[in-house]
Amino acid sequence: MEKGNEFTILIADRNPHVRAFLQREMMAEGYRVYLAKNGREVLEWIYHHGPLDLVVLDVDLPDADEIALLENLNDRIPLLPVVVHAFPTDFCPHATSLNKVSFVEKRGNSIEPLKKTVSALLKNMHYEEKEQT
Repeated sequence: MEKGNEFTILIADRNPHVRAFLQREMMAEGYRVYLAKNGREVLEWIYHHGPLDLVVLDVDLPDADEIALLENLNDRIPLLPVVVHAFPTDFCPHATSLNKVSFVEKRGNSIEPLKKTVSALLKNMHYEEKEQT
C-alpha cells in the first residue's frame, strides 16, 4: 500500500501501552487510526462514528464477550474486516468461521505479521471495490 491516509482502522486493546504502540506503528504505515479500550467503545465506533475500513481487535477486552462482539462486527453492513490480534489461548478458534475474520498471534518481538495481514486485507478490499465499479 502506498503511504497515505487512504484507510481508517480501529485498534481495540485493553492495554493502553499496546494501543499506543499499535497506533504509532499503523500511523507510520499511513493509516488513520482510532482507538477503543473496551467492547462498548468498539460497538460505539462501528455503529455510531464515521466509516471504518478494518478493526484490529484483542478479544480479551473488558466488558466484552468474544463471540458476541465478533458476531456484532460480522453483522455490520458493509461487512467490516476484523483482524483478531491476541494470544492463542485467548482466542476461540471457531470465530474465524465468521466472514472476514483473520487471526494474528500477538508477539512481543515483532508486529510485522500484523502489518502484513492488515495491508493484505485492505488491498483485497480496495481491489474488490474497484471491481464493483
